[in-house]
Amino acid sequence: MANNDRNNQTPSNASGSGDMSVREAGQKGGEIRKEQLGPEGYSELGHQGVEALREQRGPNAMSEIGREGGETRKEQLGPEGYSELGTKGGHRVRDLINKGKESEGNE
Repeated sequence: MANNDRNNQTPSNASGSGDMSVREAGQKGGEIRKEQLGPEGYSELGHQGVEALREQRGPNAMSEIGREGGETRKEQLGPEGYSELGTKGGHRVRDLINKGKESEGNE
């Protein structure tokens, strides 16, 4: 097991089985919380988080985060990859429009 893998494991239980990564534990906890709150409660929790972030970082916090994320993604993909991503998005939009037109014709 690589050192990074060991760092991402929770301590094993007494029987030595059931190791779970920190990521897996977080996902499991998130799913449980989502079930407890239901769709509306989970959505409300997200809205509360956004409002708290705006209070901490200002009214444009979400726009700034989106811009920073977009810049990071652009750096990761480079010009060719960014162009390919745009082409894929354009094809997806075209396919959705055609699908909508087909369903209108079937009514």
